[in-house]
Amino acid sequence: MQAPYAGIRIVDLSAVVSGPMAAGLLADQGADVIKVETPKGDLTRLIGPAKNGLSTLFVAINRGKRSIVLDLKQAEGALVLRDLVASADVLIENFRPGALARLGFSYEAVATYNPGIVYTSISGFGQTGPHAGYRVYDPVIQAVSGFADSHPNPDTGEPQLLQTLLCDKITALTAAQAIGAALHARQQSGKGQKVELSMLDAALSFLWPEALYNHSLVDPNAAPVVPEFGANQKLWRARDGWFAMITPQDDEFAAMCRVLDLASLIRDERFVSIPLRRLNQPALRAIVEPLVAVQDVDALVARLGAAGVPVGKVNHKHQLAADAQVIANGALQETEQPGLGQVRLPRAAARFPAVPLGPAPTAPRPGEHSRAILRELGRNDAQIDALLASGAVHALAEAA
Repeated sequence: MQAPYAGIRIVDLSAVVSGPMAAGLLADQGADVIKVETPKGDLTRLIGPAKNGLSTLFVAINRGKRSIVLDLKQAEGALVLRDLVASADVLIENFRPGALARLGFSYEAVATYNPGIVYTSISGFGQTGPHAGYRVYDPVIQAVSGFADSHPNPDTGEPQLLQTLLCDKITALTAAQAIGAALHARQQSGKGQKVELSMLDAALSFLWPEALYNHSLVDPNAAPVVPEFGANQKLWRARDGWFAMITPQDDEFAAMCRVLDLASLIRDERFVSIPLRRLNQPALRAIVEPLVAVQDVDALVARLGAAGVPVGKVNHKHQLAADAQVIANGALQETEQPGLGQVRLPRAAARFPAVPLGPAPTAPRPGEHSRAILRELGRNDAQIDALLASGAVHALAEAA
């Protein structure tokens, strides 16, 4: 059986993380993704351990793609892009609003010669509004969307940034899902369409359900304000490590009490219901913390997990590859990345058991596939040489 997106061609004009990761997710699922870069290259080629025009960040979100480098300020470079887009099922871009239109590649222009295109525009703040023209990176959206305030410093209560590109990756997941929906709609109607999403909208939609539940009722008197969902979500410290444990349901709380020889708490009036345990969480922690603090984390987690308590040991980053469950899942793959060496990356998270799992894909060096893609577009060797000589197209020298 073929991969789900086999036969779908995607022209990836996006850069940095949100768009490229969305396209990378679809490449994992079989799409032919052609990454179009400017001569300067994607910024993420420089972020993280890097050499030979590749970085570990770039490889993780651009694996399985092909690369062509175009100078879109030159007419011949723009003509190559037009031919690419004409043959594509999907276009992904995350230029600032209006930038691609000024180059002649608005949705309206593209749809005249490729009416079936799924044209996906990702922006920071949206296509209109007071901040639409602002440059945006992930920390900016963390600030504006409420993420920074939803994860305050535990000591000072001040808002703080998460040390990951969370909003970029949430946007990538949202975009990949939306592209799949638009391709399904095209199959039904025969027509393509434009898909618009902003990082701000994706982050708000992701954050809202529980992190802002106290702000969901327009009438503040309709229901009482309850403690913030994450206020009591804290790790537990054992003798030799940390673990997460949460027992919202009655049977889970009872199981924890039995494992820790605290059966009397099951009927304690402070803890007999979910709302009461939430309100009296500080008192519960004061009882439980000293008991777990003297126990070995691995043995304790094993006992709690076997009893039905939701629990997990904190893995430090360097421990992930050796985690027994990560190994059992085959979640990480190692591959030889030309130009960078042996690289360890997560496999595609969604599995399709009927589709054979092949070797881990690699990421392209800048312009690695320029010549091959030009041949697919009908250019002969003389025309390709002229394009390269003019600088309208760049190619990796050893790929010539």
